Amino acid sequence: MSWETIVVSPHFDDAVLSVAGLLARREGNAVIVTALGGAAGETLSAWDRLCGFVSAEETARERRAEDARACELLGVDQVVLDNPDVPAAQLPLDDLEAFLTEHVTPRTRVLVPMGIGNADHEAVRDRALDVLEKAAPLERWVYADLPYAAAVREWGTPAAGRALEDRPPVRTLAERYRLGPTARPRLEGEEWALKRRAVLAYASQIAPLASDHGEFLAMPGPLQHELVWALDG
Repeated sequence: MSWETIVVSPHFDDAVLSVAGLLARREGNAVIVTALGGAAGETLSAWDRLCGFVSAEETARERRAEDARACELLGVDQVVLDNPDVPAAQLPLDDLEAFLTEHVTPRTRVLVPMGIGNADHEAVRDRALDVLEKAAPLERWVYADLPYAAAVREWGTPAAGRALEDRPPVRTLAERYRLGPTARPRLEGEEWALKRRAVLAYASQIAPLASDHGEFLAMPGPLQHELVWALDG
């Protein structure tokens, strides 16, 4: 199987929160591959308890089903890797390397998280980019992690890219690559409605995310804006 667009999502929901609008406008087929899709082990995290889950197994099973629904709404394929949902820096993520090595071609556009606001995102980003550097030349993009990126005052304005480039994860990448930030047009009408439906598919996450990030699903609001950087070099 080959896809024109591959989006690497550290957890269930990260890709949809961040680039559902881009996926809706894409040309060709696409897949979201979730790196940390397995059960975390016997201990239930505080976040998962807040989401109402009673075991790590239930968490992984139900969140995978939510992700399948979101992917179906967006018309993209779902791939879930079985790495446990524990700090990604503790994991080799060899299956992510194997997936990208097998499926990336010179015609593939690959999007990975910038790593803003979340150490797991940064670890998954670094692992994916290390693999992609060994591949044939291809389109490599990083996306602004939502809702974390919306914490900058400039989010949703032309100055957002520059504001985020002052953050450590972006500065780290700027030392290795030339970055070209590209803001997506604000999502409106049916396009916004589609993204909103896809985000709402992650029903277990809505209340905890709102507790941490406020009215993140408001219109107008932060999820109507998306930002990606092209990597060169």
